[in-house]
Formats: sequence, structure tokens, C-alpha cells
Amino acid sequence: MSATNSEGAPANLLTGTIHGRPRTILTAVVLAVLRPLIALRLVGVENVPGDGPLLVASNHLSNADPIILEAAFPRPLFFLGKAELFRNPFFRWVLRRFGGIPLERGTADRAAIRRAHAVLEQGIALGIYPEGARSKTAALVKGLPGAGLIALQSDSPVLPVAIYGTEFFPVNGEVPPRRPKGLPRGVTVRFGSPIHIPERVDGKRVTAEEATHLIMLRIADLLPERYHGVYASAGISEDTMLADRDQL
Repeated sequence: MSATNSEGAPANLLTGTIHGRPRTILTAVVLAVLRPLIALRLVGVENVPGDGPLLVASNHLSNADPIILEAAFPRPLFFLGKAELFRNPFFRWVLRRFGGIPLERGTADRAAIRRAHAVLEQGIALGIYPEGARSKTAALVKGLPGAGLIALQSDSPVLPVAIYGTEFFPVNGEVPPRRPKGLPRGVTVRFGSPIHIPERVDGKRVTAEEATHLIMLRIADLLPERYHGVYASAGISEDTMLADRDQL
């Protein structure tokens, strides 16, 4: 399942990407620009493990989200992204420099899943949007089973992340919503504590749908209430999820 080089040994997936000191310098410069420009606020960065496999699951409001999260993340972060972006030669070159993985949405893209597992096997952080696309309402929509499947198959810890404030940016090809009166300007990226998705509970195998549901509950817990969407009344405890597992 891992990527290999011509000699059959696992290829170093960081090769050809921006990592190490160059990445540290680049992200420092980008953050120095973003903090005053968009009033960027980072919360819980200390929750990010310094090394090891990590599935980073975030809500998705804007085309600017991947750029902001990449800059805010304190270690190399590869990302699953829609395949359409990789069809543009310039975007493909840029995305490859940051470990972008093309994903054919709406399909069981086995090549992307294999690549995702290879990334995690090498102890690299992998970013994913469980909802599968930007939320057009800014509120959470039902997560797809792909994130839960990768979490279960890889047995990697999951880091829930919430980003909000980017829905007001005019970068989505449509007129952005007006910022409600009294709502402070700025963008917040909030990192939660890593969680582990159990393989079985009470002798029953946890399904990909249940795993994703648990991940989405943790993301909702990090967001202001106005963003909770379909998870507004779901509660945030694992016990609640498991008690309701037959209804998921």
C-alpha cells in the first residue's frame, strides 16, 4: 500500500516538497503577513503532536482554508484535494510542492486512498475535509465516510480542527455573505486534542460512517454554535454517538 521507489523500497514522500527549514521560514513569513491582514488567531497549536502519523480533519468554508491551515500548521501537512485543481499545470506544481494528493470526488478513489495510507505510514500529517466540499451555508453538513475509513484502516490519531471567519472572503467564485453586525473581524483556527477512533465497541465493529460522525462531533465542539449545522443537537460525547449508533 506504500509508495515505492525503483528499487522497491518505500519512497520518501517528503522528497520534492517544501519541508524542513525552508518550510519553517516560508510559513513564518506567510503568518507574519496573514496575522495583521486577516486578523488571524491560532488557538491550541500546542495540541499538534510533533511527529508521527496524524489525520487532520477540518471543516471547510472557503478556498482560502487550505492555504491558511497549511501556514498555521507547525509541521509538514499533506492534503487530499479535489482532482480538478491538479489539471491546471501551475496549480499542480504548487500543490505537489506541499504534498497535495488529487482526489476524484464522488468516487471510491483507491489511488488517493493508497497514497493517503502511504503518507500516514511515513509519519506525515494528512489533511482531509470530512464534509467532502465547502459548506455553502458555513454550517456543518453531514460528513462522508472517507475520513472515518482512513482513520480506522490506518489506526492513526485524528486531530480535529475548526476554521471560521473565512466564509466572508470573496474567493469562492460567488458573492460572499455579509458579516453580521457586531461579529468581530478576523479568522480563527482552533486545534483540538488528538482522538483515537476505536476499532470495536462492545464487541461491535465501528463503521466508517460512525467514525466520521465522531470526528464531526469533535469538530463541532471547536466551532461557535452558529456553525454547528446538522450537528447542532447531536451532543459531543463518544457515549452519545455510540448509544445512537443504530441511527447513524
